[in-house]
Amino acid sequence: MQIIKLSATESTNTFLQRLMRKENLQDFTVVVTENQTRGRGQRDALWESEKGNNLTFSVLKKHLELKTQHQFLISICVSLAVYSLLIELNLPRVKIKWPNDILSGTLKVCGILIENVLNGQEVKSSVIGIGLNVNQTVFPERLRATSIKKELKQELHLETLLQKLIGKLQFFYPK
Repeated sequence: MQIIKLSATESTNTFLQRLMRKENLQDFTVVVTENQTRGRGQRDALWESEKGNNLTFSVLKKHLELKTQHQFLISICVSLAVYSLLIELNLPRVKIKWPNDILSGTLKVCGILIENVLNGQEVKSSVIGIGLNVNQTVFPERLRATSIKKELKQELHLETLLQKLIGKLQFFYPK
């Protein structure tokens, strides 16, 4: 597994997709940034994140014979990985809002954006973008968001959390 750390980028998904066109990347290549300036969510929504306080990263997952009719399995695996981590941290009232959000109560703590590369009837690869609100404590009201720090009243180390979440993704993802 390769981890590429950036101080800033427009979008980790976009960066990883561009890199994929230039290089033959290994499975589970991760791109993480401290500052995502134009993070993306579902249906072209923007993902807003305070610089240096959250996890904003993307993971390349290469597939072996995953049929397009089963591509929702990707969302299931990713959501369960995030859910499992948040349960371990004792975040209250964690639930999955399908297909791409993780909530604490009624407030969003994590957004997931999965962009698949198809080849006929197979998913060739996926770029899995994850925005996890970790240490940010102030959010615009319109976002209806919260963070781990806000809920648990403690700051978390981003690098440690990233490693744990990558481990969860590898555990939940079908081989």
